[in-house]
Amino acid sequence: MRSREAVYQKIKTVLADLFEVDPESISEDSRLYEDLDIDSIDAVDLVVELKGYIGKKISPEDFKSVRTVGDVVNAVCELLGNE
Repeated sequence: MRSREAVYQKIKTVLADLFEVDPESISEDSRLYEDLDIDSIDAVDLVVELKGYIGKKISPEDFKSVRTVGDVVNAVCELLGNE
C-alpha cells in the first residue's frame, strides 16, 4: 500500500514528465484542463501511465468525475485500496 503523499508525488512527476508541466505549479487543487492544460488525449496518456503504476486495469468510470490533481490522487488511492 502506498501513502497518499507517495501517490501525489508520483502523479506530480508524471504530469511534469509527460506534459512538461512545471512541478511548482502543481497542487492538489490544480484543475487538469483549466490550470494544467491537460486535454482529453493527454488524459488518456495519464491513465495509461497510471495503469502501470497501479498494476491493474483502470475503467473510464474510475476517472469520470476527475477534475483536479487531488481527484486523481483520490481515484488512484481508491484503486490501490488505500481508502
